Amino acid sequence: MQVVVRDNNVDQALRALKKKLQREGVFREMKLRNYYEKPSEKKARQKAEAVRRARKLARKRAQREGGMPAPSAAARPGQAGRPAAPTPRT
Repeated sequence: MQVVVRDNNVDQALRALKKKLQREGVFREMKLRNYYEKPSEKKARQKAEAVRRARKLARKRAQREGGMPAPSAAARPGQAGRPAAPTPRT
């Protein structure tokens, strides 16, 4: 994979490289290959991913057809408006 460095701007080139690697799924592949995954676990993971993709596609279709409103930024889980982490007791 190649990235062009323009005007000695290494930071921008690193960002571009990271984005390309992310799109190609290199980081995800590295994480999966870090440890051995049993064939049964692999099968279960792939099935769960397929279910997730199907739900996402159905949700997008419903939004497109007007059946569901588009989710607002505040309604998305794990995003803005998240409560702060509890402070440890001493």
